[in-house]
Amino acid sequence: MNNPGTPTFDQLRIFLAIVDTGSFAAAGRRLNRAVSVISYGIANLETQLGLLLFEREGTRKPQLTVAGRALLAEARSISHGIDGLRAKVKGLLDGLEAEVDIAVDVMLPSDRMGKVLRKFATEFPTVQLRLHAEALGAITAMVLDRGAIVGISGPLAAGVEGVECVAAGSVPMVPVAAPDHPLGRMARVPPGAGRDYTQLVLTDRSRFTEGQDYSVMSPKTWRLADLGAKHALLREGIGWGNMPLPMIEGDLVAGTLVRLSMPDHPGGTYRFAGIWRRDTPPGPAAAWLLEQFVALGQDDRELEGMGDV
Repeated sequence: MNNPGTPTFDQLRIFLAIVDTGSFAAAGRRLNRAVSVISYGIANLETQLGLLLFEREGTRKPQLTVAGRALLAEARSISHGIDGLRAKVKGLLDGLEAEVDIAVDVMLPSDRMGKVLRKFATEFPTVQLRLHAEALGAITAMVLDRGAIVGISGPLAAGVEGVECVAAGSVPMVPVAAPDHPLGRMARVPPGAGRDYTQLVLTDRSRFTEGQDYSVMSPKTWRLADLGAKHALLREGIGWGNMPLPMIEGDLVAGTLVRLSMPDHPGGTYRFAGIWRRDTPPGPAAAWLLEQFVALGQDDRELEGMGDV
């Protein structure tokens, strides 16, 4: 049984430089090495592996052998891995986080979140991201309990001891129901009529919302911890409830949901805030995330006649 030796990373760099530049001389110029050093490095690599990697006879440019072509992808993978390792170490030495946990309110428009996180992946390729989608007070709880270094919270974070906040935009919340729901069939809902039907209410189990209700009008409620489930049940006509307008605009156009004209419950503005623990300021990558959400939130426009949720 043949047991190949272990090549060095420098030998693999020489191998890849020859492949990429097309000659030993060009590889030497790229790596700032003499051609004799390049030739010596490849000879040692071939000896280590027990394989001929380049055909040198009868051609002006070295051509990969079958074995060389077979090993090329593995060599590139190792090179990329080493480059990634060095980039991560450099980031750590420069104070860049190895990973970032962020908790985001489920009311935040998904296209905004996607835009920020897509840019984050490009700006910080060595930083691992853990994204937590939570509702109401759960975002603040995660930040205070160190489950997340930063959060994009709803208005419940304001005034919480130990938490710093910065405004990060808003989203309109509007009451909706399925078109075949009794409220959905009314051109204008009489005052108080919402109390006669089941209201679907988003809830969570954090200590910040315990025993509290927000924008709850009806004594008949179904309480859900998942905004997607609430959306689905509204479309099924099971009840009525408030939803972030960007999430249900497609339903309003398609007619799968209708906006309710409720004089005593017109909806409201749900404000976002970027938050972090006062005693644990965010590092460079986490701070960049907050800045992006704050900047995009400045373009939000509020609907007339709506107060804060």
